[in-house]
Amino acid sequence: MPKKAKVTIHPAFEIGEISPRIYSAFLEPIGNMVNGSMFNPKHPTADEKGLRHDFIDAVKESGLPAVRLPGGNFVSGWDWKDSIGPVEKRKAHLDLAWHQYYTNEVGHDEYLQWSEMTQTEPLYTINLGTGDINDAVRIIEYTNHEGGTYWSDLRKEYGHEKPYDVKIWYLGNEVDGYWQIGSYQNDPRGYGLLANETSKLMKWVDPRIETVACVSCSPNMLHYPEWDLTALTECYHSVDYISMHHYQSVLMDDLPTYLGASRYFEDYINTEIAICDYVAAKLKSPKKMMISFDEYATMMRPAGELHYGRGEYLHYKTHYNFDPNRGYTRHDPDNMPERKFPMSDMLQAIVNASTLLTFIRHADRVKIACMTGGLHVLASTNREHVWQTASFHPYTQLMRYGRGTSLQTQVDCDTYDIPSYIVDDTNQYYEQENVDFIDTAAAFDKETGELNIFVINRNWEADNDIELDVSGFEGLTFIEHLEMYTDDLSKSNTFETPNAIAPKVNTDATFEGGKLNSNVKSISWNVFRFKAQK
Repeated sequence: MPKKAKVTIHPAFEIGEISPRIYSAFLEPIGNMVNGSMFNPKHPTADEKGLRHDFIDAVKESGLPAVRLPGGNFVSGWDWKDSIGPVEKRKAHLDLAWHQYYTNEVGHDEYLQWSEMTQTEPLYTINLGTGDINDAVRIIEYTNHEGGTYWSDLRKEYGHEKPYDVKIWYLGNEVDGYWQIGSYQNDPRGYGLLANETSKLMKWVDPRIETVACVSCSPNMLHYPEWDLTALTECYHSVDYISMHHYQSVLMDDLPTYLGASRYFEDYINTEIAICDYVAAKLKSPKKMMISFDEYATMMRPAGELHYGRGEYLHYKTHYNFDPNRGYTRHDPDNMPERKFPMSDMLQAIVNASTLLTFIRHADRVKIACMTGGLHVLASTNREHVWQTASFHPYTQLMRYGRGTSLQTQVDCDTYDIPSYIVDDTNQYYEQENVDFIDTAAAFDKETGELNIFVINRNWEADNDIELDVSGFEGLTFIEHLEMYTDDLSKSNTFETPNAIAPKVNTDATFEGGKLNSNVKSISWNVFRFKAQK
């Protein structure tokens, strides 16, 4: 039995205000994310645009605050102007990023109108791969300008009288990536100059907007973090956020590493904050750059073939593989293959939640975060149905309860180490020492007096007794302990079994003298809710 974990939270130790945008999701037309889930003209709930309203209703009901769209790698070769106006006159193209045919039946206006229907804020990514500054000026004029110009009047002609009023604009996608269309992998200064000028002109069209510049899209990049420093130096004054992406790979069945993978996200965030603050000091700027962590996931993968001693060539080998037998795919939205979940539904829920707790602990700087699989967490689909995965529950509980001010959590518990490991040529990871079995974050809503403490027990072998010391708060009452776990990690929530994994109330918790005592199950998600007298 592990030692009793003790967690101390005090109202004086604030981190920063939690932005609701950290609970956002990411949408890109890969596979059936758009063609099938979002768009299927043959679905019984489809409207005149072919948009599925069962999917719309599920996203709307979840309370999802925002969605980054329409990509992703896709957007670096997409000309938005070919996707507006009458559908029958739109241009179909090859999508070089994902080797698919893109018909533009779902275009610029459909993405933004879908956001209106789901009541989610659109976070828009522009093409700075094959696109240029003129494209950036035209897209924001079309999207946000009131009227009286060619592009804004064209929007009205195509059926949207009022501006969309998009506030957040991403200046390209993963532009340092070897795989990116129009990559700036070898020219960070060139991208920094382009981002600066593009941001400047877009804000001249609409001074209310905020812009997001790319930095290294993964800490695994060979040029990280020097690329970030060079690019950011050129655009620091003009932009408002940096865009961070990371997909953490873990070897199959390596449960300890999988459960502790958020430590790598923590390191990445800390490094980028240090780079931003260095650039601010170098430029004598009082600005604190904010972070948008707008693509993230953790996945188990089988080990790949390794090629030692080839250095940077390994990256080029992976992304410059011109296969003469590779064809282009045409995705039929009415013929969706069944989605396969290679990882445990419960484990995925724990890992997703752990990454979100990392963002809450950095609430002073991380103001946007978009879960890559977030839409399918909230509204998983097949051809006929929509349902919620196990990750839906901690995700939506954080949307509901993870509001207000992020507070520090001082944790005393057992720890474990993650040894260094290699998945393949481009995914190699250093060791992590003293990983807490008890992963925590806290949110205090001063307006309502609610204090919510989030606890994950990463221990894959044992339950853990826990004490939460909240004696520093005055007049605090205990509301409930919500917990989610399963004794069978092979279970999954499906349309047929929607509640195979679901939260319930633990009635065994006791609260006395400002200290709560309870037990958290092995591999479990927990929310401890309190309320202070106002």
